[in-house]
Amino acid sequence: MVLAMTTWFSAAAVLPQLVATWALSPAEAAWLTIAVQLGFVMGALASAGSGLADAVAPRRLMLIGAAGAAAANALLLVVPGAVAAITARGLTGFFLAAVYPPALKAIATWFRRGRGVALGVMVGGISLGSATPHLIGAIGGAAWTWVVLVTSLLTLVGGLLAEFGTGDGPFPFPKSRFDPRQVGRALRNRGVRLASAGYFGHMWELYAMWAWFLAFFSDAMASRDVADASRLASLATFAVIGIGLAGCWVGGILGDRWGRTKTTALALALSGACAIAIGPLSGAPIAVVLTVGLLWGFWVAADSAQFSTMVTELADAAYVGTALTLQLALGFTLTVATIWLVPIAEAAVSWRWTFAILAAGPILGIAAMARLARLPEAGRIAGGRG
Repeated sequence: MVLAMTTWFSAAAVLPQLVATWALSPAEAAWLTIAVQLGFVMGALASAGSGLADAVAPRRLMLIGAAGAAAANALLLVVPGAVAAITARGLTGFFLAAVYPPALKAIATWFRRGRGVALGVMVGGISLGSATPHLIGAIGGAAWTWVVLVTSLLTLVGGLLAEFGTGDGPFPFPKSRFDPRQVGRALRNRGVRLASAGYFGHMWELYAMWAWFLAFFSDAMASRDVADASRLASLATFAVIGIGLAGCWVGGILGDRWGRTKTTALALALSGACAIAIGPLSGAPIAVVLTVGLLWGFWVAADSAQFSTMVTELADAAYVGTALTLQLALGFTLTVATIWLVPIAEAAVSWRWTFAILAAGPILGIAAMARLARLPEAGRIAGGRG
């Protein structure tokens, strides 16, 4: 998962170079990231709607998805300009939809107890993988082609490891034939709906923060006239996104031992507070800004896997893959809006207040978790801990 997800932010990590290379407008630059989100949504909906998520072995889907994402990402090396690059990024997201949801289902087959920690580590791999292009860029210098090439190779290796380096767990979900009614069943499940509502609030915040933190921190560094600011901003962004691995692990421990509804509500509250605080603190010493960023990166990812774990516990076993994929597809649709909104808000109110708009998501998520905790379905979550 760490290797396969490196292509997600491969363009965002070198966005200034791509803007200069292709003379991109601000809108075109934003679409390089938005296209990945939309591509993922289309791929996830295709997987859920066709029943592939439950009819094809998860590890085989991961290999197909990783190979496709690697090839689509590599197209950036040869495309002539913005339209073709945006299309290539959309294809990258489309194929990654065959990597992320099947991985969650695959890891769940290995655990009945401790599933929250297991999925937390898996989703933490997504955080680390998404952060890796920033590290590659900082190490390899300003050559954006280096970042694209290396991330494509890593993604392909990730798919090969999934198919040939792992096996199925001892607690497989039952195989199912394609049945379009599974989508309706997933949506009618009250517990799945509320777990997904919490996830939607989480997603309103997560990817906009990941996509734009580099721009925010680069501006903060530039205002202080720091030497080698670009490289340091890339390293800081790698740390802020990558620390989500630790956050997901801790979130999994808390979810299994304390309860998932309480854990997700806590993570949402703390990440939302960071979203509100980091802008007004942008004029503070850079160490303070980075510390708040690291806290934000930790808590903004800590709850992610717990929403997916709840779906594996609440959905009918025959359509777990469809329910997970549908949850992810709808959640990633929301990220398009916030990734698009952030640069507009920054132009209007500056970075001081821009990230505060992301706090609306955690508020929604906390309300959904409070509702779910009071329902009988909570008895099926985390061994009865809710």
